[in-house]
Amino acid sequence: MDLKKVPSPCFVLEETLLRRNLALIDRVQKAAGVQVILAFKGFAMWSAFPIVREYLSGATASSLNEARLCFEEMKTKSHTYAVAYVPKEFGQVMKYSSHITFNSLAQYKRYKGKLAKHPEPISAGIRVNPGWSPVGTALYNPASPGSRLGETAENFKGQLPEGVEGLHFHVLCESTSYDLETTLQHFEKQFGAFLPSLKWVNFGGGHLMTRKDYDVEHLISVLKAFKARHPHLHVILEPGSAIAWETGVLVSTVLDVVKNKGVKTAILDVSFTAHMPDTLEMPYRPRVRGAQEEPEAGKPAFRLGGVSCLSGDFMTEYSFDTPLKVGQKIVFEDMIHYTMVKTSTFNGVTHPSIAILRPDGKLEVVRKFGYVDYKRRLS
Repeated sequence: MDLKKVPSPCFVLEETLLRRNLALIDRVQKAAGVQVILAFKGFAMWSAFPIVREYLSGATASSLNEARLCFEEMKTKSHTYAVAYVPKEFGQVMKYSSHITFNSLAQYKRYKGKLAKHPEPISAGIRVNPGWSPVGTALYNPASPGSRLGETAENFKGQLPEGVEGLHFHVLCESTSYDLETTLQHFEKQFGAFLPSLKWVNFGGGHLMTRKDYDVEHLISVLKAFKARHPHLHVILEPGSAIAWETGVLVSTVLDVVKNKGVKTAILDVSFTAHMPDTLEMPYRPRVRGAQEEPEAGKPAFRLGGVSCLSGDFMTEYSFDTPLKVGQKIVFEDMIHYTMVKTSTFNGVTHPSIAILRPDGKLEVVRKFGYVDYKRRLS
C-alpha cells in the first residue's frame, strides 16, 4: 500500500486479505456441513458485499435498517434478531427476513399472530442463555447473572412454544473452538430436550476462526460431532470479527505535537472515541505500524491523541524509531471489523473515508464524508 496515495483519515480494506478469510470460512462450512453467515454488527461495508456473496449465502441483522441493507445489498432476506422489536417496524422487519429470532418468550407471544398471517413463511426462533460464557469483559458478556439477553432454561418450564423452529445462542467473543465446545455442553444439557422438534440452531458469533492461532480443524470436528448427534438440524454460525479480521487499516496523519510535563502527544486527524470506540470501551490497545506498544528505553515515546475535545481521547505512549513529525502518516492495524460500524461524528470531526485496495494495487475510494453527512445525523 502506497500511503502517499491514501487520503487521510481513511479506512482501507484489502480485497486480497478479505478473500483469504472468506475462503477459509467457506472451507469450514463445507467441511462441517453448516452454514456461515455474515453478521452486519461486525462488518457492514456494503461496497464489499459483492465479494462476500461469492462465499457466503446469508447474513444476520439486528435491526430493521440492517435487515433492509441485507435485502438490498446482500441480495437475500436476513436472519434477524433484535433485543426487542418496535411494533410499528415489525411489518417491515418481516418483509426483509427469512428467519426472525426473539429475545424473549413474551416477544414471541406478542408477534406470533403476525408471523402466522404473513404471506411468506418466516421461521421463528428464540434466543436462549446457557448461563456460561468465556468472555471476561463484563461489557461484552451476554451470559452474566441477570443478563437481558436470551431466555434461561427454567423460563421455558419444560415446554417449547408452538411454532418455534429454532434456538439461538450467542455467548462468545473472539473465542476459540474449545470455548464453543464447552458452550455446546451447557447448551445441550439445558436445551437438549427441545432439539428433536427443531429445524435449526444458531450458534451466534464470536468464532474467530480466521485468527492465526485458531484451531480450525478442531472447530470442524466439533461441528461435525454436533451434526452427528443431531443430523436433522441445520446449523448456523454468524461470526462478526472473523469475516474482516486483519483485512485492513485506519490511516491517519499527525497534525500537531503537544508537550506537557515531559509527555509528548501526537495529535492525529482521527479520534479514538469517535472512530475507534472499542479502544476505550473494551478497552484494548490498537497496534500501530512501525511502533512498539510499550515504551522502549532509548527510543522516542509519544502518546497518540485524538482530535476530539474528550480529555481521555488518547492512547498511552508508544515507542517509535524516530520522533514523530507533523504531516507523518500513522497506520492503525486491523481496523475494519467492529470499528467502522461503531464510528460517530462526535464534535463534528471529519469522518474517515472508506477505500478498497484491489488485488492489482489500485486504491478505490468508495466513499468520502462531509458536512452533509454530519448535518443529517442531527436536526
